[in-house]
Amino acid sequence: MSEALRFTIRYSDGGEGWIMAQVEEVPGAISQGRTRPEARENVTDALRLMLRPEPDESADPDREPLFLPIAS
Repeated sequence: MSEALRFTIRYSDGGEGWIMAQVEEVPGAISQGRTRPEARENVTDALRLMLRPEPDESADPDREPLFLPIAS
């Protein structure tokens, strides 16, 4: 069975032709774009970067990877 996490993107006027996009459930996952699709793509990339584990975490025997697909 395959499931994906569900997030909410809130769009707002960033001024000067920019559209701001923020993932409501993840503070700090914020980006912008000239169009909604561009802002969505950019905030999705920001979310991926925030959720990516640090490389040295895999060496800890008390940790294990958890893979959750994020639909885009």
